[in-house]
Amino acid sequence: MTDAIPSITAIVPTDAVFGSPRISRVHPLRRGAQLAAGLVLYTLSIALLVRAGLGTMPWDVLSQGLSRHLGWSFGTVTLSVSAVVLLAWVPLRQRPGVGTIANMMVIGLLVDPFLALLARLPERLSPESATLLVVAGIALNGLATALYVGARLGPGPRDGLMTGLVARTGWSLRLVRTGIEVTVVSLGWALGGTAGVATVAYTVAIGPLVHRLLPLFTLAPVGTRRAAPVGSERE
Repeated sequence: MTDAIPSITAIVPTDAVFGSPRISRVHPLRRGAQLAAGLVLYTLSIALLVRAGLGTMPWDVLSQGLSRHLGWSFGTVTLSVSAVVLLAWVPLRQRPGVGTIANMMVIGLLVDPFLALLARLPERLSPESATLLVVAGIALNGLATALYVGARLGPGPRDGLMTGLVARTGWSLRLVRTGIEVTVVSLGWALGGTAGVATVAYTVAIGPLVHRLLPLFTLAPVGTRRAAPVGSERE
């Protein structure tokens, strides 16, 4: 999967996330439902950008290139790449969570059906239609990222790779993320993946977009409870 941000605290400080008194206890069903909704919407956003044909998210450029060379479906390649990236967690001593496995499986299994659905659109899209798909895909990806990351059930495989490398090397998050994304885009483009204006637009827009949306959907950490505000009744 293409993970949009490396960690919650990399975008929003802890006090900004938990400063609202509305966050106390979170029912597991609420957390799971938010994770599921985020991953489904994330998958749809991937399909929208791929169908637009103007460039995809960095990791999806690599998936496209591999798909064309291997003859596998986009979803199969996406799932396979996620599994390989997850194996790279072992030497980095990263531990996957429920959200990590769900991230890999939901996106890998749903992206092909979404692409098949979008294939019903005209084969040749007008510039206006393609641009509309890109804008919708980026906006939806920002919302989806805030939902699934905010559920706090574990980072996606690629997110964990970035944060693991940062922890092990001591390099800056920006440097590690940029290095990984430049590498996968370059390799994917060389293999025939689509890197274009939408790739650049996504890279520029997704950080600020998630920065605004993440505090709205970030839940309290699993197993914790925020203290009741002064003057409120005890539960």
